[in-house]
Amino acid sequence: MSEGPAYVILGRGRWAQKMRPVISNEHRLVVSVDETRRHLSESESDYVERIVKTMKTSGAQIAWLCIAPGPHVSLMIQAAIEAGLHVIVEKPWYGSTEDTRRLQSLARQKDLVLAIHFEYLFLDEVAKWRADFHPGTGCRFGGRFQLNRPDPSGIPALDNLGSHLFSIREYALPSSEVSAIHCGYNLPDERVVWVERRNQRLASIDLLNHSQRIIQNFMKKVEAALDGAAFPFDLEFALRVAVELNAYMLRGPV
Repeated sequence: MSEGPAYVILGRGRWAQKMRPVISNEHRLVVSVDETRRHLSESESDYVERIVKTMKTSGAQIAWLCIAPGPHVSLMIQAAIEAGLHVIVEKPWYGSTEDTRRLQSLARQKDLVLAIHFEYLFLDEVAKWRADFHPGTGCRFGGRFQLNRPDPSGIPALDNLGSHLFSIREYALPSSEVSAIHCGYNLPDERVVWVERRNQRLASIDLLNHSQRIIQNFMKKVEAALDGAAFPFDLEFALRVAVELNAYMLRGPV
């Protein structure tokens, strides 16, 4: 028996397959929709209308978009809002400022939650960083995120993996300088962030070796937001992360 809101997963890739048991193991009803691609013959309005019908038929309250980034993501978010569903979006966020504000406004008008899934923000150590260092003035932030496998999505490593690192900075140390960010595929597994001040390392977090249930904790926070609890990780947060990541790519480390 379901003990909370029902979920509909949109997507059929590796991440969609991973998320289904994670959700169901939390005693949540979850259904999947594999056919999410826009047909060549479909207009944007026809595509949105089809996805709206699919989401309404699912009987879910939360749509989890486990799909690669692209223009279709904004259309699917719009469809979910029109269907009356809360939405979880995977990183990285490529939406424009205008699109971000439009979708966030639509969601607020219907009292719906739009959440971006940055799972490492739910580590206890990240919360401690925010308590100890926020806003990070005078600090230097750095990190490495490497995977020992290729990535079939085609998303650049700095966008795909670096967005995790920059989300931690945006939440815990938004005023810090970025000293160095290294991301890549087919490299030894490593996921670590650190903070320094005056060339002295103050703290580091190993993002790889932990036993915390960070995806499940993310779900709990999203579900609490459905009842009015504060949830800061919306599309506007995702946009700030994207802006800082793009700025770093242009200027490099300081």
